[in-house]
Amino acid sequence: MSTTQTRTRNRPGNNRRTPLLPTGILLLGTLYCLVPLVWVVVASTKNGSELFTTFTFWPGTSLFDNIGELTEYRDGVYWRWMANSALYAGFGGFLSALLSCLTGFALAKYRFPGRTALFNILLAGVLVPPIMLAVPQFLLFAEVGLTNTYLSVLLPSVVSPFGIYLGRVYAAAAVPDSLLEAARTEGAGELRVFGSVALPLMLPGLVTVFLFQFVAIWNNFLLPYILLSDDNKFPVTVGLYTLLNQGASQPVLYTLVITGSLLSVIPLIALFLSLQRSWRIDLLSGAVKA
Repeated sequence: MSTTQTRTRNRPGNNRRTPLLPTGILLLGTLYCLVPLVWVVVASTKNGSELFTTFTFWPGTSLFDNIGELTEYRDGVYWRWMANSALYAGFGGFLSALLSCLTGFALAKYRFPGRTALFNILLAGVLVPPIMLAVPQFLLFAEVGLTNTYLSVLLPSVVSPFGIYLGRVYAAAAVPDSLLEAARTEGAGELRVFGSVALPLMLPGLVTVFLFQFVAIWNNFLLPYILLSDDNKFPVTVGLYTLLNQGASQPVLYTLVITGSLLSVIPLIALFLSLQRSWRIDLLSGAVKA
């Protein structure tokens, strides 16, 4: 009797103790990521004197005053920067997702000479850091007279090698060849096959590519910093950087930089929460197919 109980206790399925070391490492990683965000939230509620005289995580009462000062700074130029970021990230992310979906579908479902070589080149593009392309892109746009324009920031963000890779993988997994052949048998052209059959099936993957590209463009700093000279066309990242540089001679601007940093995160959080349902549908559909 005792031997049977001992064996039952020693079975792997009955050992439900949580491993302490992996859990502790995950908690430390979580704190490492969350503490700076918490500090930004707390610091944005303090005025200039509180910010520089005390270092505590206790919130102040000046959040709305800081937002008002940020809005009044140079007739609301901060909100112009936010609008520019929304334009760059929203329009660029949408075009990038659509191009990635089209290219990924073509690479996954069509056979043509050089397909494998083209895909390998795209994979190599994933390994190239964007910072290495900033100066060559500046020289190219300078040759055609597109520097200091909205297009100079939008055009490079449309092509995403990683997005195309995701589009190809998702098209291969989510779009059955038999369904495409059935549509062609019914007389549908290739554009009709893509728009009416493949695109609805690839929509969750398209949302994923859009989210990744939106965040990448929203957080992009170096490319617009190099290509733009008119601060009315700056995205919020470059605009806050200019404020931070001016804060060396005007410390009062530091509170505006911190408040602006907090407000710049809100659209990203709202976007992820609003598109969360699409990811959930994608996971459920994957479970049904499995």
